[in-house]
Amino acid sequence: MSTQKKSFHFAWVILIGISLVLGLAKGAITNGASLFLTPVSTDLGIGMGNLTLYLSVGAIMTLVMLPFAGKLFEKYDVRLLISIAVILQGGSFAAFGLMNSVWGWYILAIPLAAGTVPITLLLGPILIARWFKTHGGLALGIMGAVAGLLAAIIQPIVGNMIESIGWRMTYISVGLGIIAIVLPVAILLLRSRPQDKNILPLGAEETTAHADGAIDDSVVGMAFENAKKSKAFLLLAAFFFIITSVASFAVHIPTYLAQNGYSVAFAGTLMSVYAIGTLVGALVFGVLVDKIGAKFTAIGAMTMGIIGILLFILFASTPSILFVAAVLFGFISASITTLAPALTTALFGTRDYSRIYSSVSIGLAVASIVALPGYGYVLDFTGSYTPAMIAVIVLLVINMLFVILAFRDKEAHVKKGTWDAPASTEKQA
Repeated sequence: MSTQKKSFHFAWVILIGISLVLGLAKGAITNGASLFLTPVSTDLGIGMGNLTLYLSVGAIMTLVMLPFAGKLFEKYDVRLLISIAVILQGGSFAAFGLMNSVWGWYILAIPLAAGTVPITLLLGPILIARWFKTHGGLALGIMGAVAGLLAAIIQPIVGNMIESIGWRMTYISVGLGIIAIVLPVAILLLRSRPQDKNILPLGAEETTAHADGAIDDSVVGMAFENAKKSKAFLLLAAFFFIITSVASFAVHIPTYLAQNGYSVAFAGTLMSVYAIGTLVGALVFGVLVDKIGAKFTAIGAMTMGIIGILLFILFASTPSILFVAAVLFGFISASITTLAPALTTALFGTRDYSRIYSSVSIGLAVASIVALPGYGYVLDFTGSYTPAMIAVIVLLVINMLFVILAFRDKEAHVKKGTWDAPASTEKQA
């Protein structure tokens, strides 16, 4: 297999493709969905809890798909897989614009989730693991940053479209538009494996050049059979559950703003600022994971989330401070795309990464089933989001504790010999 000049590697083209697909689909459809909740609820007379229940239907579908979705990437060409996924995702989103009953959202949530899982949960971690032998953390950070930048651009556009042409035409325009853009990007820029280009992964040349007896970091870590029995595995799944539960509150931010007298256009602008926070957070986390490790970076991220929520609660009538809160809370979303994979690697290595990551990611789906409608029902029953926001702060504190305990369990497995650790592994913690 040939190698490429050090000045360029096709892995960076793959990263561009991943970032564009993720950023466009997630920014316009996954994140953009929050901007439709208040207009749809008001226009059709649907309670917020009942409407956001469609997000839980999608989360159940995600839960069903995750155990075998990773196998699809092993069996099929990524271009075919992502093409089908974006047609399902964009087509379902466009069809929302034709619905008159909440049951339409419940039914369409199934194909919407089927298309969303490969794009937003698995595409980035799987392809980056395949194409980047080195600089994987940097790649995750860049991916999250580009996705955040695109979301920042898209959010106010979607918000203004809803106000100018209505939520129905905006659903249709956004859904079909994403299909038209993402399909050629996926076909032109994505490839399943380096072997498809007859090259080695980025950094593989350096690894294969190691002296005899050097540890190949591609097989370092804990075997899946040992990992699934460990405390760290359960704690990481719990971390995924909590961080997703917390981040999912972003869907309700536009409604929270509406409750405080702000317009949909303002909400769209603030959500773009939130997306900028996700962008900045991804870059910062990418650097910090390499500098201070995933554990301390995660604890810092939880702290920023707590500050962000406190600002939302205490300064709801101060727009300028709300923008600061949105940036800080955006760091929480960056944790899902950047810190979650980094923590998985730091705790379990890369030996059985795909199986472990897919398994603990179930926490992401379970969180959406519970949290997304939960926040809506809190509003319906209490008339305020404040109790839910206090719960978010408590969850973030709990997550800090879980991270600390997970790394202690990892240390115990290293001592027992069930974690195949090189001398330099400590930096990952």
